[in-house]
Amino acid sequence: MYKKLLVAVDGSDISLHAFKEALGISKKDVLVLAAAPPYSGDLRVMGTGDISELLKEPCERALNQALQMAEDEGAEVRPVCVMGEAYETIVDMAEDEGRDLIVMGVKGAGFPQGLLMGSTTARVIGFSSKDVLVIPEKVSVGWERILLATDGSDFSRRAAERALILVQELGGTLKIVSVLEMSSHIYAVAPELAEEKIKLPRKFAQEAKDLAASRGIIAEDFVREAESADEVIVELARNANIDLIVMGSHGRTGLKRLLMGSVTERVIGNAPCPVLVVKL
Repeated sequence: MYKKLLVAVDGSDISLHAFKEALGISKKDVLVLAAAPPYSGDLRVMGTGDISELLKEPCERALNQALQMAEDEGAEVRPVCVMGEAYETIVDMAEDEGRDLIVMGVKGAGFPQGLLMGSTTARVIGFSSKDVLVIPEKVSVGWERILLATDGSDFSRRAAERALILVQELGGTLKIVSVLEMSSHIYAVAPELAEEKIKLPRKFAQEAKDLAASRGIIAEDFVREAESADEVIVELARNANIDLIVMGSHGRTGLKRLLMGSVTERVIGNAPCPVLVVKL
């Protein structure tokens, strides 16, 4: 399990819910971080100290709320308020403090598509080298039923390793899904092409299943053809009452390549359960 958590809060119910769920993972050595926005106006208008204190007020309120929750849970946390762009402070602090997991909240499933684009959560996932656990509002973190999504990449293999560790340590079950993304038009005019290409996701799912078997874990695999892989993953998670989706993601490659329109982002935006994004 993860031992050194960084939890980002901003005072919203969504972020504070994620913080409370994070305390169920670890109650020791939890770094709770709130970011105060940098001042972009004319510092000559008022004293620098005055404006800094003013900008930090929401940050301090969020941390005070988190501290009260931590006290109620008997947790040991360290509050930090940093001035700067939220995603940059989260990414930098996680690196500098040697955190092994970043925990963040996100609006619940079904919110308007595209809302995650450019958000702090998306940027943290895009630029951090640390694993990120994204928790929807009003959803609890569970470990009993884990769904691993794989596309055969190095990132997916890293996610598979993490999923297996979680199953081994916590005694849950594992399902594996691999999806061939293909438009219905192409399938209609060239079904033989689909038959050929479906061999790859079958191979990817089998590789993950074999890896699980080598650790004494019996996994159930699902291979599907669909226009959108994220829809298959989300639907399977919902139908199977999955507690946690585990996915791999690229390293520090920036938003354009990593997240804009990606399967990872769309899964996060619509998943009925928390999503663990595993990094290389």
